[in-house]
Amino acid sequence: MINVTLTPLHYIYLIFIIIIIFAMVKKKDITLICILGIFLLGIAGTGSISKSTMGVFNSFVYATKELMPTIFIISIVTAMSNTLVASGINDEIVSPFKGIIKNYWVAYWVIGIVMMILSWFFWPSPAVALVGALFLPIAIKAGLPAMGVAISMNLFGHGIALSSDYIIQAAPKLTAGGAGIPIGDVITASIPLVITMGLVTTVVAFYYLRRDIKSGVLNNISKVEGSTSTSKDTMLISSKILRRILAILILVLFAVDIYIMYTAKLQGGDATALIGGTAVFVLSLVSIFTYKKNSLEKITDNLVKGLQFGFKIFGIVIPIAAFFYLGDSALNDIFGKILPQNSNGIVNDLGVALSNLVPMNSVVSASTITVVGAITGLDGSGFSGIPLVGSVARIFSTALGGGIATLTALGQIAGIWVGGGTIIPWAVIPVAAICGVDPFELAKKNVKPVIIGLVVTTIVAIFII
Repeated sequence: MINVTLTPLHYIYLIFIIIIIFAMVKKKDITLICILGIFLLGIAGTGSISKSTMGVFNSFVYATKELMPTIFIISIVTAMSNTLVASGINDEIVSPFKGIIKNYWVAYWVIGIVMMILSWFFWPSPAVALVGALFLPIAIKAGLPAMGVAISMNLFGHGIALSSDYIIQAAPKLTAGGAGIPIGDVITASIPLVITMGLVTTVVAFYYLRRDIKSGVLNNISKVEGSTSTSKDTMLISSKILRRILAILILVLFAVDIYIMYTAKLQGGDATALIGGTAVFVLSLVSIFTYKKNSLEKITDNLVKGLQFGFKIFGIVIPIAAFFYLGDSALNDIFGKILPQNSNGIVNDLGVALSNLVPMNSVVSASTITVVGAITGLDGSGFSGIPLVGSVARIFSTALGGGIATLTALGQIAGIWVGGGTIIPWAVIPVAAICGVDPFELAKKNVKPVIIGLVVTTIVAIFII
């Protein structure tokens, strides 16, 4: 049993989590709730109104710093995409796929599979920019709404690919380290669970998506104007040959990026930076051919519009992310060392406390490890709590006399599916921004499929144990 000390900070955080979930169910804005939560955590930890007030601002700054790379990649890709649409090059890029993606059924699965494969090699963040810019227009023409594209990219990329992480192996390395077992054991044990979770979640999501398309529900979901918006000055490059040459050049540039990411083993932020830098050069090159003598002004104008779009999207999320970042070690960074010395962060402490309260058998252990994994994902990272999940799995398996690899893999899947970018609203922002949909609506669309998937996957894990 892992010893953990719960303080008023833990209980305040837990109470606000419950309030936030309730408010989201009621479709209420949660910004003010998060601000009050940050302030009360500061009061409880420091006993100072002035420090707590400062902490609210500093938590916003902290969240902005953490989100800045994502804000910039979304802004730059949006600026590039709008320029490609205005020039007519975008139509040339997607034209080869028109023969394959003829209806929304095919669009959903093709986009998802491509997203999953790219995410295995490069992680979802850079894959989002590539897949979104390439497939979104043609998917919409095939009848798949932008929300459907977002759901597909989200579940296959941030769900299946990130939770399995078979190529880069960052996730299994963290959980295996916490459990004290080889990485290969976690990977092997995760295969049937990943397949179960992936199939159940994507099929259930498609069922609900198909129902919503037929009933017209998706037409009532508010969209955010972004990379899907079209310009009034379309086809500014009149020469079809020139458009095709530039389209091929752009595809080659991004293909070279993929090759460099693979050979140089670029991951996460480095891979995203490579895509972003390439997008800047593509934006500049296309602007020169599109706007000619006005290109210098238009490059700046499009970059500014892209940044305005990025900050417009993330502006509503920063206060929310600021609160949930406090669930990790950020609390000590913002308010000073106010957590107990043996604390691993509020969220992780709550997960440990839950695991200490339950009896040990295969059903309870598997169910608890799923809940613990999901709780550790509430900070929106997905990765911060999975070493703890591995440690808890080791405790449970000792009591059970086996099953450590399966429990570890199950906790890894739960933590990343919840926190890695399918449920937590601020974690789904990259996909939502590229597709021009509301991140909160996207998160709500994912909730039922992910919960059903976790229940079924937990049942399969119980039988394997």
